[in-house]
Amino acid sequence: MNYGKITSASLDPVEKKPFVKFHPGSLILSVSTFGCNMDCPFCQNYEIAGAGEGDVSTHGVSPAELAALADELRGSGNIGVAYTYNEPLVGWEFVRDCAAEVKKRGLKNAAVTNGSISAETLSELLPYIDAYNIDLKGFTHEYYRKLGGDLEAVKEFIKKAAAGAHVELTTLIVPEENDGADEMAALSAWVASVDRKIPLHLTRFFPRRLMRDRKPMETALLRRLAEIAAKRLNTVVLGNI
Repeated sequence: MNYGKITSASLDPVEKKPFVKFHPGSLILSVSTFGCNMDCPFCQNYEIAGAGEGDVSTHGVSPAELAALADELRGSGNIGVAYTYNEPLVGWEFVRDCAAEVKKRGLKNAAVTNGSISAETLSELLPYIDAYNIDLKGFTHEYYRKLGGDLEAVKEFIKKAAAGAHVELTTLIVPEENDGADEMAALSAWVASVDRKIPLHLTRFFPRRLMRDRKPMETALLRRLAEIAAKRLNTVVLGNI
């Protein structure tokens, strides 16, 4: 139902996705539709991620039209298209079709995703997507169940994506949810087992949506968790500091 229905578009720095090792210093056309297959109580883009058909205003765009727009923006420093803001892969067919058109024009494709799709669906995207930033929400099955996801499915997605594309990971650190030292040690050890060169972004929680009663994540604890992760990974980046 969200095929070709764009809710927002912006020419963003790639660092905002966030990417730190994928064409740093470049801009990328960032587009979103609506909807998500998880239900995070701290979601920062709930207005579109939690929206259904008719809940938000949209602009109809075909894959060819989106690719043409991306091409027109080359002169402004654009390197391609990022599918982002909501969960883009709930409408993976549109992402696949757009990415194919974008690739024909010699531009790049990036997906910012929670990684909660099947391996079969991912195989449809791998020929076209150059980079993924994948939300690794935490590293316990209990936490993923709270958010409406499945940790093993996301781990499988990360492994398959990393075998054929550039991958970076983002973990939002939420107080009293996924901020344990042991959990960060396990998370970073697993990521290192896939590839210790995968950048890990640890971002600071701020009260949002259904978690406005929580305090912002303490920066001192965030830095300690980053030190734990950096023992196993080459690149650990702090966000929202």
